[in-house]
Amino acid sequence: MVLGELDDLRPVARPSTAELIAEQLRSAIVRGVLEPGSQLGETELATRFAVSRGPLREAMQRLVSEGLLQSIRNRGIFVSELTVDDVVDIYRSRRVIEGGALDLVLDGRRERTWQELGPAIEQMRSAAAVGDASGVSDGDRRFHEILVASSNSPRLVRAARTLLVETRMCLGALQTTYPDLHVQVDEHVALRDAIRSADPADVHALLDEHLSDAVARLRDLTDRS
Repeated sequence: MVLGELDDLRPVARPSTAELIAEQLRSAIVRGVLEPGSQLGETELATRFAVSRGPLREAMQRLVSEGLLQSIRNRGIFVSELTVDDVVDIYRSRRVIEGGALDLVLDGRRERTWQELGPAIEQMRSAAAVGDASGVSDGDRRFHEILVASSNSPRLVRAARTLLVETRMCLGALQTTYPDLHVQVDEHVALRDAIRSADPADVHALLDEHLSDAVARLRDLTDRS
Protein backbone atom coordinates (compact mmCIF):
# COMPACT_ATOMS: atom_id res chain seq x y z
CA MET A 1 0.00 0.00 0.00
CA VAL A 2 1.31 3.46 -0.92
CA LEU A 3 0.61 6.52 1.18
CA GLY A 4 -1.44 8.10 -1.60
CA GLU A 5 -4.03 5.37 -1.31
CA LEU A 6 -4.90 6.71 2.17
CA ASP A 7 -5.69 10.26 1.01
CA ASP A 8 -9.42 9.79 1.68
CA LEU A 9 -8.85 9.07 5.38
CA ARG A 10 -9.46 11.99 7.70
CA PRO A 11 -8.85 12.55 11.44
CA VAL A 12 -11.73 11.50 13.66
CA ALA A 13 -13.15 14.62 15.28
CA ARG A 14 -14.87 12.89 18.18
CA PRO A 15 -15.40 9.42 19.67
CA SER A 16 -17.78 7.13 17.81
CA THR A 17 -21.29 6.53 19.09
CA ALA A 18 -20.36 2.94 19.95
CA GLU A 19 -17.37 4.14 21.96
CA LEU A 20 -19.51 6.61 23.92
CA ILE A 21 -22.11 3.93 24.66
CA ALA A 22 -19.40 1.47 25.72
CA GLU A 23 -18.00 4.03 28.16
CA GLN A 24 -21.42 4.63 29.72
CA LEU A 25 -22.09 0.91 30.06
CA ARG A 26 -18.61 0.39 31.52
CA SER A 27 -19.27 3.13 34.06
CA ALA A 28 -22.64 1.60 34.98
CA ILE A 29 -20.96 -1.76 35.55
CA VAL A 30 -18.24 -0.18 37.68
CA ARG A 31 -20.78 1.66 39.84
CA GLY A 32 -22.92 -1.45 40.28
CA VAL A 33 -25.91 0.06 38.45
CA LEU A 34 -25.64 -2.96 36.16
CA GLU A 35 -25.07 -5.77 38.64
CA PRO A 36 -23.11 -8.98 37.97
CA GLY A 37 -25.34 -11.54 36.29
CA SER A 38 -27.90 -9.02 35.06
CA GLN A 39 -29.05 -9.27 31.44
CA LEU A 40 -28.78 -6.36 29.01
CA GLY A 41 -31.92 -5.87 26.92
CA GLU A 42 -31.17 -4.44 23.48
CA THR A 43 -34.59 -2.84 23.01
CA GLU A 44 -34.57 -1.07 26.36
CA LEU A 45 -30.96 0.13 26.01
CA ALA A 46 -31.40 1.29 22.42
CA THR A 47 -34.40 3.35 23.54
CA ARG A 48 -32.54 4.76 26.54
CA PHE A 49 -29.52 5.76 24.44
CA ALA A 50 -31.76 6.89 21.53
CA VAL A 51 -29.68 4.93 19.03
CA SER A 52 -30.20 2.08 16.60
CA ARG A 53 -29.17 -1.42 17.58
CA GLY A 54 -26.06 -1.31 15.40
CA PRO A 55 -23.84 0.93 17.55
CA LEU A 56 -25.34 -0.59 20.72
CA ARG A 57 -24.34 -4.09 19.62
CA GLU A 58 -20.87 -2.83 18.68
CA ALA A 59 -20.50 -1.25 22.13
CA MET A 60 -21.61 -4.42 23.89
CA GLN A 61 -19.22 -6.53 21.82
CA ARG A 62 -16.37 -4.27 22.93
CA LEU A 63 -17.24 -5.01 26.55
CA VAL A 64 -17.56 -8.72 25.76
CA SER A 65 -14.00 -8.65 24.38
CA GLU A 66 -12.89 -6.87 27.58
CA GLY A 67 -14.52 -9.58 29.69
CA LEU A 68 -16.98 -7.22 31.36
CA LEU A 69 -19.95 -8.72 29.52
CA GLN A 70 -20.62 -12.33 28.62
CA SER A 71 -22.50 -13.52 25.53
CA ILE A 72 -24.48 -16.72 26.13
CA ARG A 73 -25.77 -18.44 23.00
CA ASN A 74 -29.55 -18.29 22.61
CA ARG A 75 -29.86 -16.37 25.87
CA GLY A 76 -28.31 -12.93 25.41
CA ILE A 77 -25.69 -10.61 26.92
CA PHE A 78 -25.04 -10.59 30.66
CA VAL A 79 -22.78 -8.67 33.03
CA SER A 80 -19.94 -11.00 33.95
CA GLU A 81 -19.88 -12.57 37.39
CA LEU A 82 -16.46 -12.89 38.98
CA THR A 83 -15.44 -15.90 41.06
CA VAL A 84 -12.78 -16.01 43.76
CA ASP A 85 -10.44 -17.56 41.18
CA ASP A 86 -11.14 -14.59 38.90
CA VAL A 87 -10.26 -12.21 41.73
CA VAL A 88 -6.93 -13.97 42.32
CA ASP A 89 -6.15 -13.87 38.60
CA ILE A 90 -7.07 -10.18 38.35
CA TYR A 91 -4.71 -9.21 41.14
CA ARG A 92 -1.97 -11.51 39.84
CA SER A 93 -2.22 -9.70 36.50
CA ARG A 94 -2.31 -6.32 38.20
CA ARG A 95 0.87 -7.14 40.06
CA VAL A 96 2.64 -7.71 36.73
CA ILE A 97 1.20 -4.64 34.99
CA GLU A 98 1.56 -2.19 37.88
CA GLY A 99 4.99 -3.56 38.76
CA GLY A 100 6.11 -2.85 35.18
CA ALA A 101 4.63 0.63 35.37
CA LEU A 102 6.38 1.20 38.68
CA ASP A 103 9.74 0.33 37.12
CA LEU A 104 9.25 3.15 34.62
CA VAL A 105 7.98 5.57 37.26
CA LEU A 106 11.01 4.95 39.45
CA ASP A 107 13.27 5.68 36.50
CA GLY A 108 13.03 9.47 36.53
CA ARG A 109 9.32 10.07 37.13
CA ARG A 110 9.13 9.90 40.92
CA GLU A 111 8.38 13.50 41.85
CA ARG A 112 5.90 14.09 39.05
CA THR A 113 4.04 10.87 39.89
CA TRP A 114 3.96 11.77 43.59
CA GLN A 115 2.35 15.10 42.70
CA GLU A 116 -0.17 13.57 40.27
CA LEU A 117 -1.28 11.01 42.86
CA GLY A 118 -2.20 13.78 45.30
CA PRO A 119 -5.78 14.39 44.07
CA ALA A 120 -6.60 10.68 44.30
CA ILE A 121 -5.41 10.64 47.90
CA GLU A 122 -7.55 13.69 48.71
CA GLN A 123 -10.56 12.06 47.04
CA MET A 124 -10.10 8.96 49.19
CA ARG A 125 -9.51 11.01 52.35
CA SER A 126 -12.64 13.13 51.81
CA ALA A 127 -14.78 10.05 51.15
CA ALA A 128 -13.40 8.25 54.22
CA ALA A 129 -14.21 11.26 56.40
CA VAL A 130 -17.93 10.86 55.65
CA GLY A 131 -17.94 7.06 55.63
CA ASP A 132 -18.40 6.83 51.85
CA ALA A 133 -16.97 3.38 51.07
CA SER A 134 -17.89 3.59 47.38
CA GLY A 135 -16.15 6.96 47.10
CA VAL A 136 -13.01 5.56 48.70
CA SER A 137 -13.04 2.67 46.22
CA ASP A 138 -13.41 5.15 43.35
CA GLY A 139 -10.39 7.05 44.66
CA ASP A 140 -8.48 3.78 45.00
CA ARG A 141 -9.14 2.99 41.35
CA ARG A 142 -8.13 6.52 40.34
CA PHE A 143 -4.86 6.18 42.32
CA HIS A 144 -3.84 3.05 40.44
CA GLU A 145 -4.95 4.47 37.08
CA ILE A 146 -2.67 7.46 37.67
CA LEU A 147 0.18 5.22 38.76
CA VAL A 148 0.02 3.23 35.52
CA ALA A 149 -0.57 6.32 33.37
CA SER A 150 2.54 7.92 34.90
CA SER A 151 4.62 5.22 33.23
CA ASN A 152 3.87 6.89 29.87
CA SER A 153 3.28 3.43 28.38
CA PRO A 154 0.06 3.28 26.32
CA ARG A 155 0.19 -0.52 26.28
CA LEU A 156 0.41 -0.80 30.05
CA VAL A 157 -2.46 1.69 30.36
CA ARG A 158 -4.61 -0.39 28.01
CA ALA A 159 -3.74 -3.60 29.82
CA ALA A 160 -4.53 -2.07 33.21
CA ARG A 161 -7.83 -0.50 32.20
CA THR A 162 -9.98 -3.62 32.20
CA LEU A 163 -8.22 -5.04 35.25
CA LEU A 164 -9.06 -1.93 37.27
CA VAL A 165 -12.68 -2.01 36.13
CA GLU A 166 -12.87 -5.68 37.12
CA THR A 167 -11.35 -4.83 40.49
CA ARG A 168 -14.06 -2.24 41.04
CA MET A 169 -16.63 -4.87 40.06
CA CYS A 170 -15.22 -7.17 42.75
CA LEU A 171 -15.83 -4.45 45.30
CA GLY A 172 -19.19 -3.41 43.88
CA ALA A 173 -21.33 -5.70 46.00
CA LEU A 174 -19.00 -5.62 49.00
CA GLN A 175 -18.39 -1.84 48.83
CA THR A 176 -15.10 -2.23 50.72
CA THR A 177 -12.91 -4.83 52.39
CA TYR A 178 -11.77 -2.37 55.06
CA PRO A 179 -13.75 -2.06 58.32
CA ASP A 180 -11.91 1.25 58.84
CA LEU A 181 -11.81 3.27 55.62
CA HIS A 182 -8.96 5.40 56.94
CA VAL A 183 -6.69 2.32 56.90
CA GLN A 184 -7.29 2.02 53.16
CA VAL A 185 -6.36 5.67 52.73
CA ASP A 186 -3.23 5.30 54.86
CA GLU A 187 -2.00 2.38 52.75
CA HIS A 188 -2.15 4.54 49.64
CA VAL A 189 -0.50 7.48 51.39
CA ALA A 190 2.39 5.19 52.38
CA LEU A 191 2.72 3.87 48.82
CA ARG A 192 2.65 7.38 47.39
CA ASP A 193 5.36 8.58 49.78
CA ALA A 194 7.48 5.51 49.02
CA ILE A 195 7.23 6.23 45.29
CA ARG A 196 8.68 9.67 45.97
CA SER A 197 11.82 8.68 47.87
CA ALA A 198 12.09 5.06 49.06
CA ASP A 199 14.48 2.41 47.77
CA PRO A 200 13.03 0.86 44.57
CA ALA A 201 13.02 -2.64 46.06
CA ASP A 202 11.06 -1.35 49.05
CA VAL A 203 8.52 0.39 46.80
CA HIS A 204 7.94 -2.82 44.85
CA ALA A 205 7.59 -4.77 48.09
CA LEU A 206 5.01 -2.27 49.33
CA LEU A 207 2.99 -2.52 46.11
CA ASP A 208 3.10 -6.33 46.21
CA GLU A 209 2.03 -6.33 49.85
CA HIS A 210 -0.82 -3.93 49.09
CA LEU A 211 -2.18 -6.07 46.24
CA SER A 212 -1.70 -9.35 48.10
CA ASP A 213 -3.51 -7.93 51.12
CA ALA A 214 -6.42 -6.93 48.89
CA VAL A 215 -6.77 -10.52 47.64
CA ALA A 216 -6.70 -11.86 51.19
CA ARG A 217 -9.40 -9.38 52.27
CA LEU A 218 -11.63 -10.23 49.30
CA ARG A 219 -11.20 -13.96 49.91
CA ASP A 220 -12.16 -13.52 53.55
CA LEU A 221 -15.25 -11.45 52.81
CA THR A 222 -16.50 -13.72 50.02
CA ASP A 223 -15.98 -16.77 52.23
CA ARG A 224 -18.14 -15.15 54.91
CA SER A 225 -20.80 -13.79 52.58
